[in-house]
Amino acid sequence: MTSPARTSRSSASRRPEPASRPAQRPELRVVNGGADAAGKSLTAGFGRMLTWMRARSAPMVHIVVAVTFLVATLFGALMLRTQMVSNAFETSKLENSISRLTQDVQDNQARLDQLEASLPQKASDMGMVPQSGSVTIDLNGYQEPKEGGR
Repeated sequence: MTSPARTSRSSASRRPEPASRPAQRPELRVVNGGADAAGKSLTAGFGRMLTWMRARSAPMVHIVVAVTFLVATLFGALMLRTQMVSNAFETSKLENSISRLTQDVQDNQARLDQLEASLPQKASDMGMVPQSGSVTIDLNGYQEPKEGGR
C-alpha cells in the first residue's frame, strides 16, 4: 500500500488577510416630532401602527388582535359580574333596612292608635268633660297690656 503523495503549500503563496476590519457604524436617521408635534401624536401613532401591521404577517396580527379582544372581554365580564354582585348585596341590605323601618312605623302607629283610644278615658279620670259646642276666639282687636297695668 502506498500512501498518497502529500503536497505542501508554502505560506508565502497565500494572500495575507486583513488584520481586522473596522466595525460598521449603524445608520443614523432624523426622527421628526418632539414638543411641537404633541397634537399630531395620536394620528402619527395610528399611522405608525398601520405601517407596522402592514409590515407584519397578517395571521400573527390577527391572532394578537383576537387574543387581546378575548382578554379585554373576559376582564370586562369579570368587572361587570363583580359590580352586579356588589349591587345585589347593597340591595339586600337596603331591603332589610326598609323592612325594619316599616315594622317600626307600624309599631309606632299601633301605639299612637292605642293612646288616642285611651285619651277620652284618661280625660274623664282627670275630671274633664266633653265640650258641648264650639268656641271661637277673635284676636283681631287684641292689644297688649301696658307694662304697669297687669
